[in-house]
Amino acid sequence: MGRGVKAAVMGGVFAVMVGGAGYGAYNVVSALDGGGASGAAGASTKSGPPSGDEVKETADAFLTAWEKGDATTAASYTNNAAAAGTLLTAYGEDAHITGVEITPGEVSVSGMTVPFTVKAKVSHDGASKPLTYRSELTVVRGQTTGRALVDWDPAVVHPQLKDGDTLVTAESATPQIQAVDREGTVLTREKYPSLGPVLATLREKYGDAAGGTPGVELAVRHTATQAPDTPLLTLTEGRPGKLRTTLSARVQAAAERAVARYDESSVVAVKPSTGEVLAVANNRADGFNAAFQGRVAPGSTMKIITAAMLIDNGVTSMNEPAPCPDTAMWQSQTFKNLTGMKANMSATLANTFMRSCNTGFIKLIDEDPLSDSSLTQEAQERFGLGRDDWQTGIVSFDGSVPAVSGPDRAANAIGQGQVQMNPLNMASVTATAITGEFHQPYLVSPELDDRRLATAEGLPRSTSDQLRQMMRLTATQGTAAPAMSGLGGDIGAKTGSAEVDGHATSDSWFTGFRDDVAAAAMVQGGGHGGDAAGPIVADVLRAGG
Repeated sequence: MGRGVKAAVMGGVFAVMVGGAGYGAYNVVSALDGGGASGAAGASTKSGPPSGDEVKETADAFLTAWEKGDATTAASYTNNAAAAGTLLTAYGEDAHITGVEITPGEVSVSGMTVPFTVKAKVSHDGASKPLTYRSELTVVRGQTTGRALVDWDPAVVHPQLKDGDTLVTAESATPQIQAVDREGTVLTREKYPSLGPVLATLREKYGDAAGGTPGVELAVRHTATQAPDTPLLTLTEGRPGKLRTTLSARVQAAAERAVARYDESSVVAVKPSTGEVLAVANNRADGFNAAFQGRVAPGSTMKIITAAMLIDNGVTSMNEPAPCPDTAMWQSQTFKNLTGMKANMSATLANTFMRSCNTGFIKLIDEDPLSDSSLTQEAQERFGLGRDDWQTGIVSFDGSVPAVSGPDRAANAIGQGQVQMNPLNMASVTATAITGEFHQPYLVSPELDDRRLATAEGLPRSTSDQLRQMMRLTATQGTAAPAMSGLGGDIGAKTGSAEVDGHATSDSWFTGFRDDVAAAAMVQGGGHGGDAAGPIVADVLRAGG
């Protein structure tokens, strides 16, 4: 984090004694109820949406006061004067933004939203840079006073601000880094937007080790989340240190394009022979790195681990029986298959796997010598999951497969219940399945900071060979075939859909490989595995070949 003065966007109440023209004095009571300044004594309280004239008058009054640097008056035209006043004060004092000129645009069709352009100057220790950006405000009716007020949101001041954020201009706490991919191509958040949070984290963790010197910058400080600052404008260039990552610019570009087509989507690609992360991309409204840190049910992609458990414990093998009935009962709970799947009582494990038959797996999980902890042991000892010891170079979650009894034991086997994964975990699962060796995924070489990568036993050759062949069949003849169509080379895949309580549409999951690239994706609310996550993985694998 930078060394400038900290000022958070926070709640609270303080008195603003200067009211807007014609509106009377603002008081503490109105700050408490979000209604803005009280009206003149005896005046009737207005209701309904603000009129066009009210929208224009309120927007003009707010923007004019802001433009003049009068934070207190500007805040009085909002429905949260405390938060607005704090941020607008920091805008001038901590961010050192002066010479503000604001140009309103055309009012929206709804008649209550006003776009505007800000032109200003950021100055600090003799350095100065122009600042230009666009934002918008919405005018609403005060809940108790009936006053037309700006509906307060930090994004009004700058579109990258969220609750708990503020603006600062200061010397950065860590030097800028020039992150490069495995071949030396420079990686920037402008070219690879979803890498923004990743690059910020890498800078915070490795900025000093990369050998650079800090500069001065305008940045968003995330005081509520303690996330690394988000730089907006560099006033004085420091000397960036070069940080080599394992990423591939080509695969990353494909991942960026792929997730851009689906909201709430994430994807990771790894190199199975080494564990190096080739791409990580997210397209989420909350900006969360769900690709590395997500904790959600992976659906039927989990059957890769379950199949390995069955094979390793001698319960069955790919060419041995794994009947697929319409339903399966486990300790009083009935499990079903996807709608339209036909029963096949003579199915082998390979057939049950490629069709993603839930009941076929559940029918086998109580066979000797399996126990409540068998799936957990397989995940931890063979696939390196769920031990909280991955050191990827940035914050990550390495999966969770708890030992449970009752209905959740069956649910865990098909990627529901209490199992939690993310695309990083499932890309690693695929990598382990097809190589037989566990290579902990990593984004930055462990040689940079002497961290120790996690290890695991891996899979017997016969188990790995069977898993690889079953994934090949799934990609060419099974549920993954439509998404993987047209891909050359050695390919394999597994689909998944995870039901989420309270959601009508399941999460879409897909993991696959092509030669020495493995990838996994999830699209929350995306439906079946091949509907959304499948095309994302296919595009990434196509670029990685």
